[in-house]
Formats: sequence, structure tokens, C-alpha cells
Amino acid sequence: MLPDPLHPALVHFPIVLMVLLPLIAAGALLAIRRGAAPARAWLLPFATAAALSGSAWLAVETGEREEEAVEEVVPETSLHQHEEFAERFLLLSAAVLALTAAGLVRGAAGRAARGLTLAGSLALVGLGVQVGHSGGTLVYRDGAASAYVTGSGTTSLGARAEARSGAEAGPDAGEDDD
Repeated sequence: MLPDPLHPALVHFPIVLMVLLPLIAAGALLAIRRGAAPARAWLLPFATAAALSGSAWLAVETGEREEEAVEEVVPETSLHQHEEFAERFLLLSAAVLALTAAGLVRGAAGRAARGLTLAGSLALVGLGVQVGHSGGTLVYRDGAASAYVTGSGTTSLGARAEARSGAEAGPDAGEDDD
């Protein structure tokens, strides 16, 4: 059975792959420098970039499907910003995938593509941090998860946060110390 909502479960795949890709690409470049066959050593970065691009596409698609429910509870500007960052991330991940594929080519073109892949993968990390931060803001500051909280005995995240902040103030909060 698939989680509902699906988007929060899927977004962690591109995050993990985004962090791994520069490490895997650097390792493959090091292996090539030490004499490994470029096409063979570059297969793992290519597979990682393909998985990253595919998982980013799935994350964007599920986010768009779940947008209607969430836009009822979060500010439109926050949602739009997250969507824009995610779409840029998807486009950059596709470009990095194309570079990684070109890195399988022999000669100077392949060498250049492998170096550009490493640079592009580092840029993906920076953009991925923006996507993740804006998504976290939607959930933890703006209460996006409350769009999915229903049923008796449950409260929205905002109400829980309000109750928690009141409890932290203590039972005598608001009383004068006269």
C-alpha cells in the first residue's frame, strides 16, 4: 500500500541521490585518473544521475497532484516558491543527466562532460537545499501537513503548536507578579 500523501515519502529519494551524486562522480573521476576504463567507471555516476532525475520528476508530479489540498492551508507565495525551486531542480537534474551520459563518450568530449557533471552535481546540491528548505517551511512553519489531518480526536498542526507554546509559558503565564 502506498503512503497517502505520496509526495512527502518520495521527496527523500532525490535528496539522498543529490548528496550522493557528487561523491560518486568524484570517486569515478579518481578511479579513471588511476587507470580505470572511463566508460566502465562512469556507469555508476550515470545510473545515479538517472535515478536522481527520475525521482525528482516523480517528486514534482506528486507535488503538483497534492497541491490543491495544501493550497487551502498554506500561503500561496510559499507554495509557489517551493514549486519554482522544484521545477528548477528537475531541469538541472535533467541537464546533469545529459552531461553524465556524455561522460560515457571517449576522448576530450567525455573528459569535459565528466568534469562538468561534477560541477553540475554540486550546483544541484545548492538548489536542492533551497527546494528542501522551502518544503520544510511549508510543512513546519505554514502547516501544510494539516491539510491531511482529519477525524475526531486529532488537531491541526497549528493548534498543536499553539497549545505547545502555551504550555511552555507555564500555568501562570499572563498573570501579574503583584
